[in-house]
Amino acid sequence: MVKKILYGVGGLIGLFIFIALILPTPEQNTFQVQETGTLAQQKVAASEGVTSTTDNSVKENVSPSVPVSKKEATPNPTPTKQPAPTVPVGTNSQFQYYAVTNVVDGDTIKVNINGTVETLRLIGMDTPETVDPRKPVQCFGKEASNKAKELLSGTKVRLEKDPTQGELDKYGRTLAYIYREDGLFYNKHMIEQGYAHEYTYNTPYKYQAEFKAAEKSAQENMRGLWSPSTCNGDTTSDTSAPSQPSTNQTTGKYYTSSHYSAKYYYPESCDGWQSLSASYLKSFDSVEALLASYPSRTKSPQCL
Repeated sequence: MVKKILYGVGGLIGLFIFIALILPTPEQNTFQVQETGTLAQQKVAASEGVTSTTDNSVKENVSPSVPVSKKEATPNPTPTKQPAPTVPVGTNSQFQYYAVTNVVDGDTIKVNINGTVETLRLIGMDTPETVDPRKPVQCFGKEASNKAKELLSGTKVRLEKDPTQGELDKYGRTLAYIYREDGLFYNKHMIEQGYAHEYTYNTPYKYQAEFKAAEKSAQENMRGLWSPSTCNGDTTSDTSAPSQPSTNQTTGKYYTSSHYSAKYYYPESCDGWQSLSASYLKSFDSVEALLASYPSRTKSPQCL
């Protein structure tokens, strides 16, 4: 009886041991659950193009047909427009410049235009006379002539015509405004600095208002011929003549040539003066005035 009981107990113990060996532990169950979940993830990843690593980290498997990031095409840079080269005032290639061959006086010059020397009478200005045989050398005339030579001798100028004034004056001289290569507007400059009067001949010209304003500026600032110590604005008097009257003074016009080889002077009543070159002809109101400027001159034998 006792043996049967022991056999029965031993059989139960063996059954429990067998069951214990067959059934998984909680840790094994957890591992199996994790493993099962991992296998499920791997299956899902395989269907979506995702692979799993042993450390359970998931990487995206970049599909060649769907790029991760689309690189935008870089547009071609717009070419930068280079600024045009700076052209100094007065040197614009569209203008034609002509060489000054002679400065006759402050308002008259000669230029070489394509091989032909032309005389220009400058519009809108009038300087005191120095070479007009009909007039004596006027106040500030020499100064104006010297200033003109200083500004224009050996230079080139461009011409500007004015349709309101026509092409030629009554002496056949070309009417024009002139500009130096550096941009100096000669006509206006001479008025503004007091070397010339503003001058309107019959009809208004293009720059009349501008030249009148330049003359007003010179007058208000007493420049040049507007100075009380020169002409005080009146250039009609002959300041080259002696101020002291002479009891032996002979009245009337007298002429001579300023050329270095000239020897004689001529009374107006003697026709000999008319053969003198107009470029060198000088006129005086008296013998004394003439001899004050040209003391070596003697009366022409033609006029005795």
